[in-house]
Amino acid sequence: MGYIETTLGNLLHQTAFFNLTVGNYIMIAVACIFLYLAIRKEYEPLLLVPIAFGMLLVNIYPDIMLHIEDSANGVGGLLYYFYLLDEWAILPSLIFMGVGAMTDFGPLIANPKSFLLGAAAQFGIYAAYFLAIFMGFNDKAAAAISIIGGADGPTSIFLASKLEQTALLGPIAVAAYSYMALVPIIQPPIMKLLTTEKERKIKMEQLRPVSKMERILFPIIVTIVVCLILPTTAPLVGMLMLGNLFRESGVVRQLTETASNAMMYIVVILLGTSVGATTSAEAFLNMDTIKIVILGLVAFAFGTAAGTLFGKLMCVVTKGKVNPLIGSAGVSAVPMAARVSQKVGAEADPTNFLLMHAMGPNVAGVIGTAVAAGTFMAIFGVM
Repeated sequence: MGYIETTLGNLLHQTAFFNLTVGNYIMIAVACIFLYLAIRKEYEPLLLVPIAFGMLLVNIYPDIMLHIEDSANGVGGLLYYFYLLDEWAILPSLIFMGVGAMTDFGPLIANPKSFLLGAAAQFGIYAAYFLAIFMGFNDKAAAAISIIGGADGPTSIFLASKLEQTALLGPIAVAAYSYMALVPIIQPPIMKLLTTEKERKIKMEQLRPVSKMERILFPIIVTIVVCLILPTTAPLVGMLMLGNLFRESGVVRQLTETASNAMMYIVVILLGTSVGATTSAEAFLNMDTIKIVILGLVAFAFGTAAGTLFGKLMCVVTKGKVNPLIGSAGVSAVPMAARVSQKVGAEADPTNFLLMHAMGPNVAGVIGTAVAAGTFMAIFGVM
């Protein structure tokens, strides 16, 4: 009888109930909310489902993220090895290759002025940088946090790793991906506040056709120009343009399909679960995390506002030929931000089709955010 009681007692104390803290239960609840938003509300489920599940796992079984140096037998936890691929900047770079293979750069080539809108939307990054320093973060931490303003999860992870801000990588990545997923909620109120109904109804002229030669030359030229000026952007910009060259060259269909489908989805699973697994209660529930979440929202809002306001300026300069709504797509959440521009424009006039026009600033925003990350790395002498 005593043996049975001892065995049952050991089994009972091996359950997670006796090892979890109040913080763990809070994070489990947050993970369940994320899963609800992803599954029920369909807020970017490809991002939120793996992130939320990684969050769930690490707060039930913390050893799933056990570091090798903390292990008694020299073997780390499963998701720790996934996380190393984030730290080494492998997964963010592969994500960029997949994005390039999936994305049509034609609208940006047809309307080069879109680069200006993409650049304007990066204002949120630099505003957040100075605000983060004001709130007590050091310069490298402030730079890593500020990239959230680009609504670009892979670049946020990439820069945080390069600047050795691994302690903040989890909150930064979760904030970046959360705001990417919440683009349809955050952006429309800002866009409507800064534009009039008349401006939202502006119909833009159809974009000119883009030749195959232009499509092939674009990723090659951008890679040469950007990487010569900022070599540190090569892992991101280079992979983005390589993926797009796969797409546009027309001679490597198998590589295009692999990069945009199988590889992309595998990387999303690995990156999402590992990012979610950095949100243990001990690492996530602190004042720095709250500051990062606030700074990320401020950066994203400023970027959206700056893009929209520059769109208004272009509207005035072109005498009403540019709909200011496409400026908000200058953040690099592809293609979500472009879809939001289309949706808000269609609410004002159901016959208004802005999607392709908004894709120009959207793609420019991806390049712009990578350039901003490269700029910070150059400032701090990181290669």
